[in-house]
Amino acid sequence: MTATVDYYFSVVSPWSYLGDPRLREMAVRCGAALKYKPVNTTLIFSRTGGLQLKDRSDQRKAYRMQELRRWRDHLGAELTLEPRYFPTNDQLAARTVAAALQSGEDPSELVHALMRACWVEDQDVAEPSVVSAALATAGLDADKLMSLAESDACRNEIDANTEEAISRGVFGVPAYLIGDQLFWGQDRLDFVERALAK
Repeated sequence: MTATVDYYFSVVSPWSYLGDPRLREMAVRCGAALKYKPVNTTLIFSRTGGLQLKDRSDQRKAYRMQELRRWRDHLGAELTLEPRYFPTNDQLAARTVAAALQSGEDPSELVHALMRACWVEDQDVAEPSVVSAALATAGLDADKLMSLAESDACRNEIDANTEEAISRGVFGVPAYLIGDQLFWGQDRLDFVERALAK
């Protein structure tokens, strides 16, 4: 039986971005399926006691930057530490991922392209032109999926993913669930792999 990882994420989370390539490689290596579940992190934070970055203490903000620098260097990843368009509204991007899923497409390359747009290419993923370009980069039908992303079905999918995440104990992203086991943060991917190996 194929193991499944439920993957709750935001394309404007640097931690989701840093973990995404390794998660995909791990899924292939372990023969696991990934279920992409874009969420509304603003709602998750407000409902679970989290704080938006702007509301955190200076000490927490400073440590976040240290950790981002450490992980960037450790992974050899491309990462703009202070991108021009962060924070930004990620909901169009999230709905576009939902549109790809509802169309039966593999969203992995789209997710990667959207994350790179924010964290490497210094682009605003709230802008339709940026999202459309990411769709094209991923080899998907940009016109079709941009249109579908405005549907109630896609809005409802993001809402449902968010409610599901909260009900399953998620309080931040990225979050990976295997059954009822929750792993929060890209620094827990080793434990995800161990769980998949059992």
